Amino acid sequence: MNKDTIRQASVADIPRIIDLLHQVDMVHHRLRPDIFKPDTTKYDEQELAVLLEDKTKPIFVYDDGEVLGYTFCQITEVKEDRLLQDRKTLYIDDLCVDEAARGKHIGSALFEFVRDYAKSIGCHAITLNVWEGNDSAIRFYQNMGMHPQKIGMEIKL
Repeated sequence: MNKDTIRQASVADIPRIIDLLHQVDMVHHRLRPDIFKPDTTKYDEQELAVLLEDKTKPIFVYDDGEVLGYTFCQITEVKEDRLLQDRKTLYIDDLCVDEAARGKHIGSALFEFVRDYAKSIGCHAITLNVWEGNDSAIRFYQNMGMHPQKIGMEIKL
C-alpha cells in the first residue's frame, strides 16, 4: 500500500462513494436510530458533483483498482476574529473504509494522507466529530494521535 493509491475523487467515483456513504449511514443508524434514518446517504449524486468542484472541501479516495475508502474534508480559516486566534484547520467530515476491506490499514493510509495534505497547506490542526458509542472509530482516531477537543452533550426528553 502506498500513497499513490490515494487521489482526489472524481465524478467517475460518485457511484462507489454513494455505496460507501450507505455503509456509513447504517453504522450511524444502528448506533442512533433516533437520529439517523436507515438506507439513505448524506449526499446524493448531484450534491457530490458540486462538492467535487469545491476546493475548500476536498474529497480523497483510496483506489486500489476499486475505490475502497474515502475521506471528505473541509478547510476552514479564522482570521482577525474578536475571540479566536488566527487559525487554519482541516475538518474531516467523513472517513470510510469499505466493510469488506477493513483491517488492511486503508483508514490509516487515508488519515496519514490527509495529515500530510493539511500540513502542506498550512493547517494548524485536524478536527473531526465521532459519535459516542462508535468505539472502533474512537480507538482508530486515538491511535492516529487524536484526542478530545470538546464534548457535545444531550439530554433526551
